[in-house]
Amino acid sequence: MNDPVKQVLAAKVYDVAIKTPLHHAAKLSRATGNHIYLKREDLQPVHSFKIRGAYNKIVQLTKSEKLEGIVAASAGNHAQGVALSAKTLGYSATIYMPKTTPAIKIEAVRAHGAKIVLEGDNYTEAYEACLIQNKGSNKTFIHPFDDESVIAGQGTIGMELLDQLPHAEYIFIPIGGGGLAAGIAQYVKHLRPDIKIIGVEPVDSNAMQASLAAGKRVILDHVGVFADGVAVKSVGDLTFKLCIKYLDGVITVSNDQICAAIKSIFEDTRSIVEPAGALSLAGALEYLEANRIMGKHIITISSGANIPFEKLQYVAERTLLGSGKEALFEITLPEVPGALAELCDKAVTGHGITEFSYRISSREKAHIFVGISISGDSDKNSFMESLRTNGYQFHDLSTDDVAKEHVRYMIGGTAPRIKMERLYQINFPERPGALKDFLAFLGTQFNISLFHYRGQGGDTGRVMIGFETSDVDALEKMVSGSHYDFVAVNSRAADIFVNGDKITV
Repeated sequence: MNDPVKQVLAAKVYDVAIKTPLHHAAKLSRATGNHIYLKREDLQPVHSFKIRGAYNKIVQLTKSEKLEGIVAASAGNHAQGVALSAKTLGYSATIYMPKTTPAIKIEAVRAHGAKIVLEGDNYTEAYEACLIQNKGSNKTFIHPFDDESVIAGQGTIGMELLDQLPHAEYIFIPIGGGGLAAGIAQYVKHLRPDIKIIGVEPVDSNAMQASLAAGKRVILDHVGVFADGVAVKSVGDLTFKLCIKYLDGVITVSNDQICAAIKSIFEDTRSIVEPAGALSLAGALEYLEANRIMGKHIITISSGANIPFEKLQYVAERTLLGSGKEALFEITLPEVPGALAELCDKAVTGHGITEFSYRISSREKAHIFVGISISGDSDKNSFMESLRTNGYQFHDLSTDDVAKEHVRYMIGGTAPRIKMERLYQINFPERPGALKDFLAFLGTQFNISLFHYRGQGGDTGRVMIGFETSDVDALEKMVSGSHYDFVAVNSRAADIFVNGDKITV
């Protein structure tokens, strides 16, 4: 890209976008011993920074291109940016979106007058359908990130940041396809090379981190969709070249850390951002603690706030774990009256119980699922040492997604003994008919012995499903043929093995 500073300065974004405030996060600053600032892109008219790049690209199109119209593919935020830009400039726009797109995003795009075509179960399938169905047409495709004009539009955030906080020392940027990171990093680094710029990705959607490590663009086999705004299997060609040149590093965070960051932003601003919108703060908090950084001026990007209301329940449940204030355990007790009271007296004293699940499963042993309020890692270690000292068998489930998403809701005693059971966690697209299609595919060859599903308000739902069979090879061949992503969970009868340890539910 030629002279990125001039391109950013010439970018036309303020016909539709606003210069968003840089909010000093007082509570976070006190808690970390740093000066933390939130760039409030969630306050844009479409509640996302995407309006900047989309408008800067579309406003530069020719009259003939305007007559032909534009097309785009997006899971939500880019779609809204394109739709509003097209409406403002008088363009006809067709947006391809996955069938799994939450209704709140579809309705927002439709409200701006764009035509919506629902294709596929994810962004990649919607993107491919867009290219195939518009092959041979003269419509202009508006790429969500891998385009010079889009990147320059996003770079206007960097221009604002240097005006708003000239003494900034760190900038943390969320990364999906890389357009935001590329735009901000190249502008800032040309003018202030001393500022460290760190990209942040979810641990299960780290396409940029993997590409930088490999020295070339890589395609991930699977991406997590909790932070759907950054869930891409491959970054852009142009964005990769810019990020490898200008970024000082890319780090990853867990979904629990993202949930904790959503809560932190709410407590400082009383606003609720989407998971991708809290990604950079989650990364900043991880980076500052890991490197023992104090007294620095830190900028994070609150990149968007388009979150389905239904997803908030999941966020709330995972917030305490992500902030290190809760730990989850399976604890074995003798099945005798007073056993729970004895546990509380000997080991739980001084800790609050945040969750408790139990149902009788045998006359000898009781298996309970319990959440414990803790102040941090040292407190958690002290609690576990207390359990050991008092002779309790336990398993720490705090970092195990299978336990957090399924086992905690399945306490209820063992099923009748069966010869052989295999458990799988299968990812379903969250669209009407997905489960029906899967069950129709299964047919009647294998008996379903267990089924647990809980919606998270995202693009994909996770199901734990058990099959009664002794022919494991035939079963896994069948499951593989469904084309749904799945992970096998070792099991025998009603015992679930989590990280190699048996958890009886």
